[in-house]
Amino acid sequence: MKAIRRFTVRTVLPEQLQPLHELALNLRWSWHPETRELFRSVDPEVWSAVGEDPVRLLGEVPAARLAALATDRRFLRRLGDLSDELRDYLAGPRWYQGAPSPGDGSGPLPAAIAYFSPEYGIAAALPQYSGGLGILAGDHLKAASDLGVPLVGVGLFYRHGYFRQSLSRDGWQQERYPLLDPDELAVSLLREPDGTPCRVDLALPAGRTLVAQIWKAQVGRVPLLLLDSDIEPNTAAEREVTDRLYGGGSEHRLLQEMLLGIGGVRAVRTYGRLTGHPAPEVFHTNEGHAGFLGVERISELVGEGLDFAAALEAVRAGTLFTTHTPVPAGIDRFDRELVARHFSGDAALPGVPVDQVLALGAESWRGGDPKLFNMAAMGLRLAQRANGVSTLHGEVSRGMFSGLWPGFDAAEVPITSITNGVHAPTWIDPAVVRLAAGVLGQEQAEDAMAAGEARRWTGLERIGNSEIWELRRALRSQLVEEARRRLRASWHQRGAGDAELGWADSVLDPDVLTIGFARRVPSYKRLTLMLRDAVRLRSLLLHPTRPVQIVVAGKAHPADDGGKRLIQQLVRFADDPEIRHRIVFLPDYDMAMAKHLYPGCDVWLNNPLRPLEACGTSGMKAALNGCLNLSVLDGWWDEWYDGRNGWAIPTADGISATLDPESPEAERRDDIESAALYDLIEHQVAARFYDRAADGLPHAWIAMVRHTLVTLGPKVLAGRMVREYVERLYAPAALAQRELAGSGYLGARSLAAWKARIREGWPAVRVEHVETEGLAEAQELGSTLTLRVQVSLGALEPGDVDVQVVSGRVDESDAISDAVALALKPAGGPDLDGRHRYEGSLELCRTGPFGYTVRVLPSHHLLASPAELGLAALPAETAGMDTGVLR
Repeated sequence: MKAIRRFTVRTVLPEQLQPLHELALNLRWSWHPETRELFRSVDPEVWSAVGEDPVRLLGEVPAARLAALATDRRFLRRLGDLSDELRDYLAGPRWYQGAPSPGDGSGPLPAAIAYFSPEYGIAAALPQYSGGLGILAGDHLKAASDLGVPLVGVGLFYRHGYFRQSLSRDGWQQERYPLLDPDELAVSLLREPDGTPCRVDLALPAGRTLVAQIWKAQVGRVPLLLLDSDIEPNTAAEREVTDRLYGGGSEHRLLQEMLLGIGGVRAVRTYGRLTGHPAPEVFHTNEGHAGFLGVERISELVGEGLDFAAALEAVRAGTLFTTHTPVPAGIDRFDRELVARHFSGDAALPGVPVDQVLALGAESWRGGDPKLFNMAAMGLRLAQRANGVSTLHGEVSRGMFSGLWPGFDAAEVPITSITNGVHAPTWIDPAVVRLAAGVLGQEQAEDAMAAGEARRWTGLERIGNSEIWELRRALRSQLVEEARRRLRASWHQRGAGDAELGWADSVLDPDVLTIGFARRVPSYKRLTLMLRDAVRLRSLLLHPTRPVQIVVAGKAHPADDGGKRLIQQLVRFADDPEIRHRIVFLPDYDMAMAKHLYPGCDVWLNNPLRPLEACGTSGMKAALNGCLNLSVLDGWWDEWYDGRNGWAIPTADGISATLDPESPEAERRDDIESAALYDLIEHQVAARFYDRAADGLPHAWIAMVRHTLVTLGPKVLAGRMVREYVERLYAPAALAQRELAGSGYLGARSLAAWKARIREGWPAVRVEHVETEGLAEAQELGSTLTLRVQVSLGALEPGDVDVQVVSGRVDESDAISDAVALALKPAGGPDLDGRHRYEGSLELCRTGPFGYTVRVLPSHHLLASPAELGLAALPAETAGMDTGVLR
């Protein structure tokens, strides 16, 4: 029989144990080992049964056990110490409170930053994530908390989360969506002073209204606001808006993103009104899903008396957009008519005409689709600062979005990069921390994991080879035990009985080289590249003296049948009785599984199509535990691989990553790269792992593990990442926002008026004549050319522009690479024809084919980049111009 109604009966804690409730509701327990150990000691069996979730633990532990703990002086002393320690953590100054003021020191760091993301991976006990984007967002919040950065997180509360994965008997992915009860989670409802739940409303077409309540999760020092539409004032359709992550059709997705962006801003304002939390000076959009937050903020400012153009400038100054996708297919795009319907008539935002909304998301570049509304384009147009998530991804993003900045080479597109990092206290196994603390001291080890300020983890060099090897075997054994447990549970779900599963107890071996592969399963990540030559893979798995074992996990999107087929292909291979003790697929990959998988593997495999991996942080988490990376040079590995911290899989870079995967060229590419992978595993990876000295230790392998910990450890930290965001993006954005908002938004009004004047007058801006003194077909290194340039500015003034000479190496088509720009100086007023003269010197500082050109750019001290307006005037290709190419 099924219950007709479900509700939660809470345990009433004895007064002496009330601090347990405070500890359980602050998700810091998820990365604080001492707090987790305290909860485990409450009742180890219940702790394990509830998935190490403190809220559920306190709801299910027997009353008699609580009564006993209430009189246990040792337990109460530990409880009191941890409660006091949490209060000190929440209130005491941290890195941010002592960080220097940005720039010239003229203003403080931002009073608050609002961080918007569609998903958050904080802990397995709060399943509001699907993959890397959510885990990154969770690590960002945790690191901000450790550093004292005044972040406010904003997201949606999904009643069904993402999905739980299981397999059918024939290996096909199956999904289920268990209902999440907020009363069983570490969240609390945000309430008005009279006790009623806080709500935000969004106007929808046809007079409908979308209403959401606000759950708050406390992530250390950082409040995370999660909007939930599953409440009674809504109709059934509106209640389902926050039903599940990345579910539903196009309109459902649009409503989710409107609620996240527009409703999220309103939730932040509500939270500030109720708590006195400072209003955010910077808004950070983690991917395009929350882009409508900028439209809502424009509406707010129009309500304060600004026109749309000035409001847009004020909003842009304080907004940061982070892109995570290296392919156009990963961007949300909606039918323009659908967006128009949701931003016009009775659904319109006050002061924001629908045509202005549509212009923000228009694919106005060559090759764009005029019928679609592009969320990434809107995010970039609404943010004065933008970044990719690795150096290579920044380069890819500048090329992918270059159409928004016509007239500029991709290298000058104003998208920088901050390489992602991972939250070490979450992902490092406690045994690794204990080993490090043995040589560094506990406090220094904890500081090193949080701050990310050191270039090297100096001191870890002193850890002995035998200690490292014993630790690695213990972690491998821990993974083997967990994999056997999960594999048996998976086969039970597939319909097998205990009598069929005797073999499961001997799956994997704690002394065999273990390779891990776990991630989402889109085609570009190539889950089945390892199966390309099944015969060769079998020989590696079953090698008589140097065997390899592989642990695989991953989820395909529920609508991605191609991804599901890849999983089925791998599962069927792994089901073969001859090799199933050497390769396993573990379903339902989540944070709980990951915490065993990363530490327990010796090698972390990543073989995406280069350059389609934006960052790939799973390899970072593995590296923090002494696991070596075996990866294509993509994402973070492209910039931090040094030849001693793992292996680089050679790639067929001459074959496009965007080819149809079934085309002959793509087949040849995969054949080449899989063969290179097998060669690396057999002749380098396995050979080094099994090359043992007389003492039984693989000293060369251990040296790579130690080098990884010492050199990669501090680089891959989320603490390093968040400090870079503060120093390079948050602080400059706050300064720009203050300058535009001061004196009644005088700066915003002035900048908007200047941009309008520049755009109107730009068609008349021309480079009329360029002459060069000292030019010859061959020049000597170090010689100098004198340039004289005449430009027409029309109605603009010399102070509105910057005239530059741009020089660098040229190819056979005279395209300039590695360009360097040098400003030319005005030389007198306009001549009789109104032309302005500029002069300057160009030093020839490199050998080989060399060239230059001249250009005119808009110039204003409030622009974050010379390319911001996408305007550039270049010389016409006329015979009157001196050639700018030297060979």
